[in-house]
Amino acid sequence: MLIKVGSPVAMNSFSARLIGSVAFLVLMSTTWAQENPRVQPAKSTTTAAAAKPGVKIPAGSQLLYGAMPIATKSLAARHNLETALDRYENASFEEAIRHAQLATEKDPNFALGYAVWSFIARRTAPAPDALRKAKALAGKCIGDECLMITFLVGSQEANVLPAITAMNDLLSRRPHDKHVLYLSGEWLYFQQDYDHAKKVWIKSLEIDPNFPPALNMLGYVYVEGGEPEPQKAVAYLKHYAAVLPNDGNPQDSLGEILRMTGDDAGSLAHYAEALEIDPKMITSQYGRGDTYALMGSYFQAKNEYEKALKLSTNPRDTIHIEFELAMLDFWTNEVSGGREALTKLSEQIAKDGDAASQFEVNYARALLAADLATERQLLEQLDSLLSEAQPGMPDSERNAARASVLREQVRIAVASHQAQTAAVVLQKLQDISDSSRNQLIESVCESAKGYISLGAGDYAKAVEQLSADLHSPMVVREYISAQKKLGDAPGLERGENSLKYRRTPTAEWYVAGRGMTLSSQIVSE
Repeated sequence: MLIKVGSPVAMNSFSARLIGSVAFLVLMSTTWAQENPRVQPAKSTTTAAAAKPGVKIPAGSQLLYGAMPIATKSLAARHNLETALDRYENASFEEAIRHAQLATEKDPNFALGYAVWSFIARRTAPAPDALRKAKALAGKCIGDECLMITFLVGSQEANVLPAITAMNDLLSRRPHDKHVLYLSGEWLYFQQDYDHAKKVWIKSLEIDPNFPPALNMLGYVYVEGGEPEPQKAVAYLKHYAAVLPNDGNPQDSLGEILRMTGDDAGSLAHYAEALEIDPKMITSQYGRGDTYALMGSYFQAKNEYEKALKLSTNPRDTIHIEFELAMLDFWTNEVSGGREALTKLSEQIAKDGDAASQFEVNYARALLAADLATERQLLEQLDSLLSEAQPGMPDSERNAARASVLREQVRIAVASHQAQTAAVVLQKLQDISDSSRNQLIESVCESAKGYISLGAGDYAKAVEQLSADLHSPMVVREYISAQKKLGDAPGLERGENSLKYRRTPTAEWYVAGRGMTLSSQIVSE
């Protein structure tokens, strides 16, 4: 999961800015819990009350969730779209994609259907043809539906300003629509603006106290926020489980959150319960592997990952599980074997041309490299790949991934005392930040500046800049070192808490903890 926590000073520089697009770069490593559909049938096909002033609704038009006029006149298209959005809200992405496709089959000119399809598909295997179709049909919409299309399409583009504007307008026009509130909160969440995401989801619960996706995500945000409150997180997820007692998804979320808070026994128990309810719940199956890996029970972890491979129905899940199997070599101190396994996996992915999976694996290879020269080379290769459009990777996702690569190139340059190189790379990162209007990338850029401040010995400035992106264990590692230099006990505690609740078996976590000698720190311990 992603997180951005800033100090009051650092956050002031960001809070006045608009929120950027959803970033996919670490979604491969975790998936939200899923749940049963909760589609609300429309009370009527069209009503005067649903129309906004000045918006003419064509006769026979449908109402999305009985409230928002949409251009299609097909009852089946509207119903499938509602099901797709509901399944997306609850992270059942493959089923959501299937219903979005059905909506476009029922109405081939349904722009919103294609927009939803492309928006959901970016979470598993992007659908560029659906995105192109949504753009081509974008003019076929009514009122607020046009804003939703602009948001769904625009959030996948390199410059997300149109999406930002559309979502803000949609929120101002439909402040009591829990589905609009959910999408807004999700966007804020993936931009690591947890405080605002929390407020938006709490507001949606004022409309529907049992709204499952909000209950689910509040469980995450109360752990990943700047001031973690694990008891509140678990309370929301138990409420979620009470709403859906026969669904495995709340148990899956509890399994993940309890692992992040250090309750491994509870994590394994809830994952097991999720699998008892739904034996095909792959996130719970490899989640058990993750928990065992962090417990040091590597044989059990391997068994759980191998079971998960048999459940995989898409290439990205398969690659992620194979990646975690390779990481087991690092956890068992078979570092050379781990590097060899990751190299083989990288070669396999290169044949498939999946840039998102290449990023996940090769970024880890770079962080886990034997020396700075190899790390630098791998990062430069990734930078070259991500500097151009990739068929299966939305531009917003590609820019966010590239930003992370450039930040680590800055770190290496500073650690190697190459100030001019660090400045050149930082300028490339700044250019991406300026052109994308993406807050997540702004945060990455700010933390890269923190690396440079560390190299100059300006620890107070470095702490302020690094605090813009404390979701990254790599950044937190340097933040903690700088706080030690300053002798700031509260700041040090804050950094240690940030790392504590990022407990996931990723390459970043490994390097920041057990594997600190594998990658150069800017500030020596």
